[in-house]
Amino acid sequence: MPTATSPSGLLPTVASLADQTPVERNRVVDLLRATAILVVVLGHWLMAAVYVDRDGGLHRGDLLDLAGWTHPLTWVLQVMPVFFLVGGYSNALSWRSARRRDEGYGAWLRSRLRRLVLPVLPLMLFWAVVAPSAHAAGVDADVLRIASRASLVPTWFMAAYVVVVAVAPLTLLAWERLGWWSIGGGLALGGLVDLVSVSQDLVAVGFLNYVVVWSTVHMLGYAWLDGQLALPARRIALVALGFGVLYVLTVQGPYAVSMVGLSTGEIDNAYPTRVTQGFLGLLQAGVVLTLEPLLRRLVARRRVWVLTVLVNARIMSIYLWHLTMLGVLVGGSMLLDGFGLHRLPDTAGWWATRPLYFATLAVLTAGAVALVGRFETPAPDPRPAPPALRPVLAVVGTCAGLGALASMGIARDGEILWYLPLVPIAACLLGGVVRLPSQAGGRR
Repeated sequence: MPTATSPSGLLPTVASLADQTPVERNRVVDLLRATAILVVVLGHWLMAAVYVDRDGGLHRGDLLDLAGWTHPLTWVLQVMPVFFLVGGYSNALSWRSARRRDEGYGAWLRSRLRRLVLPVLPLMLFWAVVAPSAHAAGVDADVLRIASRASLVPTWFMAAYVVVVAVAPLTLLAWERLGWWSIGGGLALGGLVDLVSVSQDLVAVGFLNYVVVWSTVHMLGYAWLDGQLALPARRIALVALGFGVLYVLTVQGPYAVSMVGLSTGEIDNAYPTRVTQGFLGLLQAGVVLTLEPLLRRLVARRRVWVLTVLVNARIMSIYLWHLTMLGVLVGGSMLLDGFGLHRLPDTAGWWATRPLYFATLAVLTAGAVALVGRFETPAPDPRPAPPALRPVLAVVGTCAGLGALASMGIARDGEILWYLPLVPIAACLLGGVVRLPSQAGGRR
């Protein structure tokens, strides 16, 4: 990955890196990862549908609630399964490489966490400073709670993905020993979790599927890497199985059609994660892998590949900051009497302004990424391998903090929970993910 930290130096470095790409690298993996994140970002910006009424009141008119015709579109726009698919491919390569080098689990996990979690820390520091300061300046705690929950939606995915990465050596072992039975077993277990959670009204049990279901989709990446999905017939079979089961569970069954959370009487597919997301993973994996020959030709073009490398170089920063920048845009608009936000969602005028809306948010997000993107290219870490317990504790603490923020926001009952963003920071410090200056000198 590029090591440049300045905006002016990043693009030439990325172009040089793109030109040095090994022939054997599967560029489709990088293309799918970059595309998936950009689709998620645009989807979040679109679905938020923030507007200001005639009296100056601010509303979040969720497009999914306002326009029922958008619900089937979530089978395309909810592309987190694609991210877990390519994550499985990459993490299997990484862990197998570590095994060949006799690198222990502790060193491997710390290395993965440095790439995944370090970009989260600036966002945590931002909210740890901004929320108390804004409250002291007179901003209502309830407004900060709503704003922080909306802005920190991406942290639920980070928490789930970090856990899936942490257990990747175990799930890869299951795949290597059991093959397709491991994936079938994962889907069956996900269904059992849903059955208990829904029938007994135990929402907490359903949260097990954040690990069960997403780890199962992650294992599809192992199958892709090992050539078990090379035959077109198998890829088409994934499409047929995924679509068929989804149709039965949603259109004919009790689950909502929307793969993004809604406040309806149907079973929510997203909060907590349900087994339907696993079958969505089958469907999407089958589709993108069926298109793999076309995608290979596309990403072989230098311009496409350079853009792919550029997005991947700052992929976590883009993902983590895009909704906070939406909050910045809304805040700036409110200072100008709601400028630009007076059109009602899902109207002709509202749709006509979406390109400018997207462009403005893209500029704001690019500015944030230019400031914090350097955290995605940490310096080489020459420290001795840690005991496995330390990075595992970092995973637990980081995910606990991120999960709490995604669920509650940074305020509750009028009180600013200023300490919540500090939990992931403390976990990374105590777990050895952050390399302190005193550790950088003598151990090189």
